[in-house]
Amino acid sequence: MVMFKKIKTFEVIFNDPEKVYGSGEKVAGRVIVEVCEVTRVKAVRILACGVAKVLWMQGSQQCKQTLEYLRYEDTLLLDDQPTASGENEMVIMRPGNKYEYKFGFELPQGPLGTSFKGKYGCVDYWVKAFLDRPSQPTQEIKKSFEVMDLVDVTTPDLMAPVSAKKEKKVSCMFIPDGRVSVSARIDRKGFCEGDDISIHADFENTCSRIVVPKAAIVARHTYLANGQTKVLTQKLSSVRGNHIISGTCASWRGKSLRVQKIRPSILGCNILRVEYSLLIYVSVPGSKKVILDLPLVIGSRSGLSSRTSSMASRTSSEMSWVDLNIPDTPEAPPCYMDIIPEDHRLESPTTPLLDDMDGSQDSPIFMYAPEFKFMPPPTYTEVDPCILNNNVHNSNCL
Repeated sequence: MVMFKKIKTFEVIFNDPEKVYGSGEKVAGRVIVEVCEVTRVKAVRILACGVAKVLWMQGSQQCKQTLEYLRYEDTLLLDDQPTASGENEMVIMRPGNKYEYKFGFELPQGPLGTSFKGKYGCVDYWVKAFLDRPSQPTQEIKKSFEVMDLVDVTTPDLMAPVSAKKEKKVSCMFIPDGRVSVSARIDRKGFCEGDDISIHADFENTCSRIVVPKAAIVARHTYLANGQTKVLTQKLSSVRGNHIISGTCASWRGKSLRVQKIRPSILGCNILRVEYSLLIYVSVPGSKKVILDLPLVIGSRSGLSSRTSSMASRTSSEMSWVDLNIPDTPEAPPCYMDIIPEDHRLESPTTPLLDDMDGSQDSPIFMYAPEFKFMPPPTYTEVDPCILNNNVHNSNCL
């Protein structure tokens, strides 16, 4: 009967455990071995791999694909171990001693898949160590490390503005009911974690319903295997504007949406892609949304964040309330009817029930209000009516 000898310590330690590596960089570390009793070791080996994998079931068919980025194998030696050791020469390990086997290798030059873990696929990098002993099963240990493919968002292509526009005709029971149009622009295509996306958009609503403008950052994961494609989308963050009533327009001038902590885009992998986009859309009750899809590239390096924040702080510091010109005596307000434009006066407005516009697409139930006119404001006077009433009350008491 073979007695298995217990190993006290067998682990892989990287020299810089928190580091995120890039292409061409060196990954270095050591394998630590400690034994509980005298043990003969034939060899200590390592295998370093970087692999992209996708796997899902399409009915009864298994869709599976693998792409290898890295493969490195080596047999490690102790610092004082002779390099010309024969095949049968063993290392005798004794209790109380710590044995360190150093290793190091360079990542390939060129594009590498960023470390990623999704529902149907992943990109994983790891180092596996093997401890070979005579008449004993090979013992192994695995340790992962992270790799990030650098995506520079300061290139001219990613610094160029992105814009789009769309118009949708709305109908009710096959009867035309006006239209909803959206046009939007962002200053650039490339962003990094923590950047603010400044949105400029114009909305027009000529249908009889109240609509709501919104914007969201969406992640799109695409998996490809055996000629099949699997796509998953997820909303990461969003912002919304005010309701737009019938016959009016609205505008966003620099509405801000921050890029949260997310992984950079993965665009160079043939079997797995991670893409991002900014959706600017209008929720229309009883109809499909009007959606603009502006592509985004989330990078790992940007020189814009610090510059933008410093400009904002400098601008705010230069503004002061003492610069405002406040008149000594108030002026009479303008006529109420003069400041309300004609296109903002509703003759017979319609208001949808107050439900979640995203939660239901089939709620064409409306409340109809009768025709009304704006009530005139009270007559303007510089005499405080409260003081006047108090004086009258005091005179009556006397």
